[in-house]
Parts: sequence; structure tokens; C-alpha cells
Amino acid sequence: MNTLELQQEVINYAKTIGIDKIGFTTAAPFRELKNRLVRQQELGYQSGFEEKDLDKRTEPALLLDQAESIISIAIAYPSRMENSPRGKKGERRGIFCRASWGTDYHIVLRERLKLLEEFIIEHVPSAKLRSMVDTGELADRAVAERAGIGWSAKNCSIITPEFGSYVYLGEMITNIPFAPDQPMEDECGDCTLCLDACPTGALIQGGQLDAQRCIAFLTQTKTPIPEEFRAKIGNRVYGCDTCQTVCPKNRKKHNLHQRAFHPDPELAKPLLQPILRLSNRQFRERFGNVAGSWRGKNPIQRNAVIGLAHFKEESSVPELIDMLLNDQRPMMRGTIAWALGEIGTEKSYEGIRQALEKEENPSVLAELQKAIDKEMLENPQS
Repeated sequence: MNTLELQQEVINYAKTIGIDKIGFTTAAPFRELKNRLVRQQELGYQSGFEEKDLDKRTEPALLLDQAESIISIAIAYPSRMENSPRGKKGERRGIFCRASWGTDYHIVLRERLKLLEEFIIEHVPSAKLRSMVDTGELADRAVAERAGIGWSAKNCSIITPEFGSYVYLGEMITNIPFAPDQPMEDECGDCTLCLDACPTGALIQGGQLDAQRCIAFLTQTKTPIPEEFRAKIGNRVYGCDTCQTVCPKNRKKHNLHQRAFHPDPELAKPLLQPILRLSNRQFRERFGNVAGSWRGKNPIQRNAVIGLAHFKEESSVPELIDMLLNDQRPMMRGTIAWALGEIGTEKSYEGIRQALEKEENPSVLAELQKAIDKEMLENPQS
């Protein structure tokens, strides 16, 4: 079997194992990407989650000896939840972004790439292969763009004609010289809806993201969220979909065919208050199979507090006060101090004043004082 025949066999087999799109490109260096990454570093726009070595991110030959080509895959995920639960007073709900619905996509894509590897090895026993999903050195979107999976959009996603930007990406470097596919033409045109709608202005310009301002990044951090962003996070407990939901190319792209990613509504839109008291074990048991659990419970619990403040949920005040007085984590106490000030009831401020008498952490004390100052501003007679 020659390489072109093998390539067609790989394409055919990929469809049978649930890979929605497959493309091929060379293992040549991503020189333009490297220039962009250098600029991102200089501007301080990176999240810190990325591979630090820019050569590894842009030179496939450093990752696999005799690298000749890269196979890029895309698997679509849903944009719509059936039987979506509604929150109400006393039972407020948060939301995980669509990329965290259903089974953790890292698991699903790795399984399908492994099947693809086994298929190739069966036909070419001497083949060298290296697969990666999201956390690998290569930039998934740059590979997908060059392999013709879709175009790199202004919202920094890959948009496919078939599934919109609701796709997970993975790739496989190989020493087999597959024929490269043609990149796709950019179809964003003059549209700037994603830039205009970004809640925090994280999309600096088309294709350039300041990750430090991006809600998807902020909800994953393990440090206090800067005050300027808290109200804009709303009830998001993980991730943000705004730049995707406003995109005209995503209209009517529901992508319900991959059952692994069908959301459990109670996990994708969880009640906020029960999240606050979960132990590490309980958190893993409940959320451990979704992508949004990767940073552990602390960021999710902090974001749940912000969500309760967003709704000004008065029923949560007693529990928040108890945590403010007894929780061991300064990040949580500081966020709760802010949240109680946002809820703004008389009982909220009683709890804040009580905490002021015993708190010793400087950053938490600063949050408590800001809440008291807010009360004085709004209720000068108090």
C-alpha cells in the first residue's frame, strides 16, 4: 500500500471511530506562529498554562525524530443542552462552559487518537507516532488551521463550516510523509461581534487574546480574581462561551451526535450553594469526569461564591458568614467578604463586622474594609 492509499484508509477509518474531521499538514516549523507567541510574551498576554519552550511549540521535529507530517483531528461537541434546569430564588445555578459538558474531552480524544495510532501501526509497523491533546507542546489551533480543519477566527477559535467553533482538537506527528491539505480561507470578513461582546475586553483585536483578562482563564486561576472582573463573571463556574455564542457561524450548529459529550444538566448547571461545602473527595466524585475539574475544587468554589453575589442570593448569607469566619483559605474568605458586600443585607454587614474583629490576613482585611466602606457609601446613616 502506497502512502496515498494509506492516507485514504486513515481518513475512512477515522470516520468509523467517531472523528468528525481529519486533515494533514507537513511537519515544517510554524514560523509565523512563533513570531506571534514572542509578541504575546512581550505583551504579557499569555495565561501561563502554555508550554514555556517556544521552539517546542513551533518545531515538530523537536518532538519526534524524523517527523514528516502531522495529522489533525476535530471532534464536535454540543452547543445546546436538552432539559436545561432553571435556577430560582433560593436555588441559584452556575454554568460550566460547553467545552466542559459530558466526559472530559482529553480522555475521549486520546482514546480515539490511540485507535488511530494502532490502525497506522497495523499497516506500517515501522511508523513513528506522537499524539497530543490540548496539553501537548504544539498549538492545536495552528496545526488545525494549516491542516485545513477550519480557519483561525477573530475569537481565537478554529471555525469549521460543518460544526462551527464547537470542536475539540488533537494531533499526531508522524514520520510518514502524508500529502498536506490546503488551509481554508478566512470567512470572518468584517464581522466583529465576538470582539464587541467579550465581557472583559480580552479580545484585543481579531486573533489576539489577552488571556489575563479572559473569563475562561480567570475562572481557572487559584488566586483571588481582580475586583474589576468579578461582576462580569456572573454565574460562570468554569469557562466562558460568549465569543462563541454570538458568532454567526455558530448559528444552528447544535452538534448532538457525539453522545460522550451530552451534558448531565445537574453537572453542567449545578446548584451553587451545595458546591461551597464539598470536600476534595466529594468534588472528585461529583465533577471528576468533566474537563472543568482539572484545577480542583478551590477555583470552582470561589466562582460559586461570585455567582451567589451575582444573584444577590440572600439565602446564602448565613453559610457565607460561617465560611468567612471559619474557612482556612484566605482566597475564599476574601471573595466571600466581597460577595457579602454585594448582597448588601443588614445580616451581610453584621457578618463582615464580626469577621473584622478576628481576621488577621492583610488581603482579607482589605476586602472586609472595602465592603464596610461600600456600606457607608450606600447607607451613610448606618
